[in-house]
Amino acid sequence: MSRTTPAPSRFTGRTALLTAAASGIGAATARRLADEGASVLITDVDAAGAARVADEIRAKGGDARHLGLDVTAPDAWPDVIRAVQEWTGRLDLLHLNAGRNLPGAAHELDDAAWHDQMRLALDSVFYGVRAAVPLLTAAGGAVVVTGSVHAVLGFKGFPAYAAAKGGVSALVRQLAVEYAGRVRFNAVLPGAVETGLWTDAPDEYRVRTAARTPVGRLGEPEDIAAAVAFLGSADASFITGQNLVVDGGRSISSQE
Repeated sequence: MSRTTPAPSRFTGRTALLTAAASGIGAATARRLADEGASVLITDVDAAGAARVADEIRAKGGDARHLGLDVTAPDAWPDVIRAVQEWTGRLDLLHLNAGRNLPGAAHELDDAAWHDQMRLALDSVFYGVRAAVPLLTAAGGAVVVTGSVHAVLGFKGFPAYAAAKGGVSALVRQLAVEYAGRVRFNAVLPGAVETGLWTDAPDEYRVRTAARTPVGRLGEPEDIAAAVAFLGSADASFITGQNLVVDGGRSISSQE
């Protein structure tokens, strides 16, 4: 259950495009933005899952559409942006949420695994921004990327994921400077969040991780959705180029 209350009209008249939004953080963010008045275009490589989320939002009276999208395919992006333009004529928020944690120590990773991680978590951000910037500029919009605490903390066995998410953090800063005054760029860096990966984790590991987190629990997708909504809204109009850690305090705690 979300710990924050949506602002019913914060995104009224605004359009948001979300990637990897068929489940988890992306789906929670789509629901949050729709609750705040946004028209949301939900995309995912799982087109059926994206359709289910869009149907759920419409059933509650929200405005939502869906499209299948492989974020790693550069040629797919112009069609998605064209769909947004034909639908509402504007793009106010782009939430780039795609990513998957591919574990393996450096000596265990082959070239394909390394490049797959970079394409999904980092290259896709570049492709999305490149395609969306003209429409975002016209609306004075914002981009929020889902990064990870792996960008600022070291965890054994995840060099590719850490490198990709560290690249996201650096790219967000660069883009904020590049498009200053036209489009704002920020990232959220989630810690342990109750998505599918954690649902399958052993109970002992979940309990231990929660105990190491100052707020005493794992995060929920709605916690991240609230942060995305804030960074994408006018409430954050003086915030750009930032990486907002949303991890219940785990990254600043000395608890072992």
